[in-house]
Amino acid sequence: MTSSCSFRITRTTEDLAQTVIALSHRLVKLEQRQESLELELSKQKQEPTLEESERLDGVDQLLRECQELLETSCKNDDFENRWSTSQDQEDSLAA
Repeated sequence: MTSSCSFRITRTTEDLAQTVIALSHRLVKLEQRQESLELELSKQKQEPTLEESERLDGVDQLLRECQELLETSCKNDDFENRWSTSQDQEDSLAA
């Protein structure tokens, strides 16, 4: 009877060991899947959507136009300053 009981304990222990191994493998697979999902999520956060890209392109275009206006404005200011300086010099020479 003791050998029968010992056999059952051994058999139950082996079953438990196999169950623990199977659960460990599942846990590893779930952890890998979680890592891949987290990686995918982080990539999605980094890459702007099409709508965001279009908005950013629009902002870039507006910035370029503003820079062009500023450059044009600076050139006009330089021209006006030179013109008014030369005009003041002519006025002082005429007097």
